[in-house]
Amino acid sequence: MEPRNHTAVSEFLLLGLTDNPALQPLIFSLFLSMYLVTILGNLLIILAISSDAHLHTPMYFFLSNLSLTDICLSNIAVPKMLVNIQTQSQRIIYTGCLSQVCFFLVFTGLENCHLAVMAYDRYVAICHPLRYTVIMNPCLCTLLVLLSLLISVLHALLHTLMVLHLSFCSDLQVPHFFCELAQVLQLACSDALINNLLVYFVAGLFAGVPLAGIIFSYVHIVSSVLRMPSSEGKHKAFSTCGSHLSVVSLFYGTGFGVYISSAVTDTSRKTAVASVMYSVVPQMLNPFIYSLRNRDMKGALRKLFGRMASPL
Repeated sequence: MEPRNHTAVSEFLLLGLTDNPALQPLIFSLFLSMYLVTILGNLLIILAISSDAHLHTPMYFFLSNLSLTDICLSNIAVPKMLVNIQTQSQRIIYTGCLSQVCFFLVFTGLENCHLAVMAYDRYVAICHPLRYTVIMNPCLCTLLVLLSLLISVLHALLHTLMVLHLSFCSDLQVPHFFCELAQVLQLACSDALINNLLVYFVAGLFAGVPLAGIIFSYVHIVSSVLRMPSSEGKHKAFSTCGSHLSVVSLFYGTGFGVYISSAVTDTSRKTAVASVMYSVVPQMLNPFIYSLRNRDMKGALRKLFGRMASPL
């Protein structure tokens, strides 16, 4: 088969999670519910933090940025999937597919960086409490967020620009509900060896460095907490880290789970189903984890609901 140049590619076909028409209404309802819960939950977190002066601290500044990232991440793939189910179409234009690849890499990378920055924030708060306000000043907090965004954008652009140099054949069926980088690379007719090597190298570096930072922070946190004389102080210190640890475990656990499942499963469709666990579920659960485990967040949400319910 003669490969076609990438400039001639006009569209891809997103095969979705199943080819059974009877299951499409169920999938539509499930993903619509998850999407609405994700958007509403993360918006409430942002509104609660911005409206409560007691939460204008570095910890909640980073949390509001994490919620904003989750909103953006959920808007990349799910709306297009819902539209395709509703219109009974599988088409996505070439530029739309590359946009999904690029923005998914941007916001997953940004979430990765945010989790590392939040771990550093907890490290400073627990291990250096007297210097916390000096170290975690507004300038540094803003700089950390902007640096995370810059690194994530450069990472995404690197992979996206490399995809632009590939040629594709006539079979452009993506066995997924969105254009994921690994699935798009498999459709290339030209040699994608450099792309694949780059994916593994940069992914290992980009995920490994923040994860190493998180582990380093919590090793020092645990060591510092165990030296505290009072059990009440230990409980308070661990409780401030509980929500973040839960989110970190969910993010990395689902990511590694999908990687393992893709290695042992024999079909791309099963991998697509498994990928829901890291591309949709964490963004939906993060607001619940922080609101249910954090006393300050629950108080801020009660105040927010009270103002919303009170007559104008």
